[in-house]
Amino acid sequence: MIQYLPILILFIIAAGFAITNIGLSAVLGRRKPTAEKLSPYECGIDPVGTARERFSVKFYLIAMIFVIFDIEVVFLYPWAVAFKELKLFGFIEMLIFVGILLVCYLYIWKRGGLEWD
Repeated sequence: MIQYLPILILFIIAAGFAITNIGLSAVLGRRKPTAEKLSPYECGIDPVGTARERFSVKFYLIAMIFVIFDIEVVFLYPWAVAFKELKLFGFIEMLIFVGILLVCYLYIWKRGGLEWD
């Protein structure tokens, strides 16, 4: 456990620094609320409409598809690092993996999952 002592000390210093800064800004910071500061937009433009507009479900679908494919592509990095050790077996496995990703991408594309209209 003595090996983790430097990490614990670093964590305590970082937490102490953050708490100290937050406390000092709360104690020493100016509090002069004005109408401009309390307005919803800092740019001075009056809001138009409601802030609770509904987004299209397509936005969320495309965001989830992006996250899924982005996470899947992360698996390519360890494979690329260990490519020489994996030899032909690793290459075939990665071809299967990329093939599955390609089939999924084509399915989503054909079903119209990437359309914004």
